[in-house]
Parts: sequence; C-alpha cells; structure tokens
Amino acid sequence: GLKVLYKGGCPSRSGQGGNRDPGIVPIPPAMWELRAASFWRAIFAEFFATLFYVFFGLGASLRWAPGPLHILQVALAFGLALATLVQAVGHISGAHVNPAVTFAFLVGSQMSLLRAFCYMAAQLLGAVAGAALHPGVSVGQATIVEIFLTLQFVLCIFATYDERRNGRLGSVALAVGFSLTLGHLFGMYYTGAGMNPARSFAPAILTRNFTNHWVYWVGPIIGAGLGSLLYDFLLCPRLKSVSERLSILKGARPSESNGQPEGTGEPVELKTQAL
Repeated sequence: GLKVLYKGGCPSRSGQGGNRDPGIVPIPPAMWELRAASFWRAIFAEFFATLFYVFFGLGASLRWAPGPLHILQVALAFGLALATLVQAVGHISGAHVNPAVTFAFLVGSQMSLLRAFCYMAAQLLGAVAGAALHPGVSVGQATIVEIFLTLQFVLCIFATYDERRNGRLGSVALAVGFSLTLGHLFGMYYTGAGMNPARSFAPAILTRNFTNHWVYWVGPIIGAGLGSLLYDFLLCPRLKSVSERLSILKGARPSESNGQPEGTGEPVELKTQAL
C-alpha cells in the first residue's frame, strides 16, 4: 500500500472515529526510494562497476600483435574484473553489472521496478563509457591508464578491509591478489602495469632509464587518492567530522579522536528489495 507522510496531526485510529487530518499527503512507495541516498549510491555503483568491467575486459581483449587472441587471458580478465567489482561494490549495489542479472532479480521480486530500470540505465551508460579503447597510448593516456589501474586496486583494498562490512567477505588475500592480477592482465600492454611507484622506481634506478618515469608516480598517486575519496565519501561514506579526520592525521588513533571506542556500527550489506 501507500506509505504516508504526516505534515501535522495524527491519523484517527481504526474503530475510534474522527476525521482524517487534511495535512496528510499520500506518498507513492517509489518516492521513498528516490529520496534515499543509498539508492543513488547504488545507481552510481552500477554505473562505475559496469564501466570498469567493460574497460578492463575489452582492454585485455585488444590485439596488440599479429596472431591468435589469447582466449584464456580474455576470460581471466573478465572473470577477475567481476570478482574485483563484486568485492568492491557488491555490498553497495549487489554489483549486477548486467541488465540480464538485474532483470532476473526483478522477476524474482527482489527489487523494485524503479530500481531495476535505473540499474539497467546505469549499466548501459557505464558500458558505453568503458568501451572507448584502442591499442597504443600516448604519454597522457598512459597516465590515465595508471590512474584507472590503481583506482580499482585501492578501491578493492578499501572495500575488503572495511571493518563495517559483516558478510560474504571471502579471502582478503585472494581479493587483493585478484585485483592486482586484473591490473596486469589489462595494463601490461599499455604501461607495463606499474600501479606502485616503488616497484617502478627500482628498475628505473638499475637501468638508469627515467624516460616518462613521472607517469608511474603521477598516475598511481592520483588513482589511489581518487579511490580513497570515491569509497569513503561517495560509495560507502564514513561519518567522521573534520576535527576527527584532522586528529587522525596528527597521529591520534581513530578511537581516540572522539574520546570513545569506535564500534563496528550497523551492517552495511545492501539487499535490493522493493519498498
């Protein structure tokens, strides 16, 4: 039935008579979903996840040299991309990344029609955005590749180590390792898959070759920062004040920043159900 927003007064109780308050405005159930910040975070998560799924999967499928396409590499890239994204945003949107999967949830009455429509739209837009790839990169494009590689890696790490999560985490080591493997399956052809300034700095020192070496610093640093901001402020926000964050930066333990131990809070696993 319809949920009701009360602007004033109380509705009469059944069997007690009285007139209905004229200030009562019936609100369609879908409006409650549209007003929820978690709903829009889930929509963005589907857009973001599908973009990265297509970006990494198709990127690993491009032909860089004559000869047969390595089918195993392509299969691993798509599979590890999905595994990484399920770990990163599965607790936010379910990480459907596929209109067919979303339709199955709709048929099973596990999500509302509005949410299903928005999921599918976000997935299609994300897929188009992630498909703009071609073999060969300029220095600027190489930097962007390093940003994307490190962003997905850091996002997976943040989601895996998030103490607020309470279910279906799996192996932390495997999740992070698969994310790194995905980065290499895609990035080896483009930039060599730096993703780590220290790892790129060592061979540059030994070979005395610093040509475009800045790419392997700027890209990962920007990607890591974006991954942190994306997870902590948009996908799964942490309710910390500016003073608490500054206290942590000054060296205070998180539990000391507000004088009270930091609890695990309520579960944040999302279930896509109709309202």
